[in-house]
Amino acid sequence: MTRTARTITLFGLLGVTLVTALPATAATGIDARVAAPTAKLSWTGRPIAPLVARAAPRPGAGVVARVSPEGSLGLGEVGLLVTGVRRVRNQTWVQVMLPVRPNGTRGWVSSHALRLTANRYRILIEQGTRRLTVYRSGRRVLTTRVAVGTGSTPTPDGRFAVAEVINTGDPNGALGRWVMPLTAYSPVLRTFAGGNGRVAIHGTSRPDLLGQRVSHGCVRVGNAQISRVARMIRPGTPVTVRQ
Repeated sequence: MTRTARTITLFGLLGVTLVTALPATAATGIDARVAAPTAKLSWTGRPIAPLVARAAPRPGAGVVARVSPEGSLGLGEVGLLVTGVRRVRNQTWVQVMLPVRPNGTRGWVSSHALRLTANRYRILIEQGTRRLTVYRSGRRVLTTRVAVGTGSTPTPDGRFAVAEVINTGDPNGALGRWVMPLTAYSPVLRTFAGGNGRVAIHGTSRPDLLGQRVSHGCVRVGNAQISRVARMIRPGTPVTVRQ
């Protein structure tokens, strides 16, 4: 895990077109095809304004998290992975994955608070073989070797999403040009380098360490390959990490 700086400082990170032609949400409702992710298709909700994610699909339910349209690390666009949809009393609610602890936290927001778009990309990270694979519509389009967390500072397994896509402006830095914070946090590090143990996919200044378990939890990718990934992936893209 390292730190780097751009317009802001990326504290605490552990070491082509996305949107299809499918229609987005209209002001009066939600496209009937919006649903939980599959192997070939997922949906991303982009907050139109600051919003509140609730524990249940109703206005008075408890607050799980507050979400800004701008990312907390890179100040770029935010995309929330849609994990479910429910119609309650003539109002459509969308369940989304949230970039907060504990890992896998989800919340419900009104469909009117989101701009919904379809996404045919997803990422699979296999820790046993140290491989990252990008799929489009279920077909593999990129596979590359990565470094993952050590036994004492592991990369968490689970289903996550890309929370932000950040251009660091420093291709020779420790994190490379691109950093993609996930909705995942270290299971053992509550703080790191001034941050809160957030896990990310990012480039590296040590390509010689790729293929090994050497990070504090982040997934390190070669700089040429992370640039290819960044051209395809946007916030809200599903990410599965497994052994």
